[in-house]
Amino acid sequence: MFSINSVDEAKQTILRRRAIDDYEIPSALSASMLRFFGEELTPEQGVARILKEIRTQGDVALHKWTQILDGSTQTSFRVPIETIQSAPHQITPEQKAALEVSISRVRAFHQHQPLSSWINNDLGGILGQMVRPIRRVGLYIPAGTAPLPSSVIMSAVPAQVAGVSQIVLVAPPDRKTGQISSLILAAAALLGLEEVYAVGGAQAIGALAYGTESIPPVDKIFGPGNLFVTLAKKQVYGSVGIDNLAGPTETMVIADEFANPAWVASDLLAQAEHDLLASAILLTPSQSMAMAVAAEIQKQLDQRSRVETIRTSLQNRGGAVITRDLDEAIALANNYGAEHLCLAVRDPWTWVEKITCAGGIFIGEHSFEVLGDYVAGPSHVMPTSGSARFASPLNVWDFIKLISLIGLDEKTVSQIAPTAIIIANAEGLDAHASAAEMRL
Repeated sequence: MFSINSVDEAKQTILRRRAIDDYEIPSALSASMLRFFGEELTPEQGVARILKEIRTQGDVALHKWTQILDGSTQTSFRVPIETIQSAPHQITPEQKAALEVSISRVRAFHQHQPLSSWINNDLGGILGQMVRPIRRVGLYIPAGTAPLPSSVIMSAVPAQVAGVSQIVLVAPPDRKTGQISSLILAAAALLGLEEVYAVGGAQAIGALAYGTESIPPVDKIFGPGNLFVTLAKKQVYGSVGIDNLAGPTETMVIADEFANPAWVASDLLAQAEHDLLASAILLTPSQSMAMAVAAEIQKQLDQRSRVETIRTSLQNRGGAVITRDLDEAIALANNYGAEHLCLAVRDPWTWVEKITCAGGIFIGEHSFEVLGDYVAGPSHVMPTSGSARFASPLNVWDFIKLISLIGLDEKTVSQIAPTAIIIANAEGLDAHASAAEMRL
């Protein structure tokens, strides 16, 4: 189940990156597409159809697709404010206290991220930039296999620190009750969020992007989701901003012979239980460590509740890779660009400077990834699918925009306008050149 591979084998299997839309479509999903749409469509085609109907028909299409895909027939999507505010009383005191600790730590971390406007006259006149929060953002909170109040905290807190005035939350309704989980609503209440809609899937992304009679559009959409949510975000980009295109979640652990195999195994199992496509990979130069971890995984697996999900994830996208040494493990990790990179090695801080590509680095065995999911401080929304090559974890800068300030004086214009004229004429834009010449 948990394979042990050479580097060459791993490069052809568990370390090989795939595009978001390049995953094999299970036969069950193809059958569902036929049932939902009445014809054989690819996921991309199905999402495009949903988005077009949301854009042109508004709430009519939103109700239609929510009923078809989620089995929900609610007459109103917006969750009453009274329901949100009562949600903290629907969970246990221990759960409420845990959410409050998480909110406090995540807020404290993000308040350290500097946001500042500035102006100066070093280049003549006045130049600078203004920092302005995005006016209205939408947060998609997945709830397909389990409600995730942590995702509410990890997305909403950076937005609040950035100064966003309108934060909209959407989450899929439960198929049985038609309601959003009390845990998700409790997190929203503790954060002071009041605009919450019980709608999920591609139809929710369409509503946030284009707006409907009941859901005003937003300026930027945040949050992970399933394949359909990700494809919807990809297709609406341009009409609205998006944070990223989230792929399946992933953890990579680098362990030496001094690591605790039971702890390493528990970290890999914690990742694999997310979903069938989750990736949990061990890199180690120690064959004995790989074998010990594999044995621990088998031992601990019987104690877990999501056994089939874990088993499928580890069989298809997990495993150990035997490297020549830790340097080769670091090189493979940099090339892979894991969402979570865990250093279960002796003297882990000596290796941090060599890491150039990861969503987050978990330094030492006491900095295990699960704490990052819930309470460490940084947002757990991190780049996946190798996008750590160019993307960052969710942060306050994702929720702001910069406006440049150009206030030149006459002296500076006389000095730099001739340069503009030369470049404009070189580009064949004589109207540009003329506009500059008139100022001289």
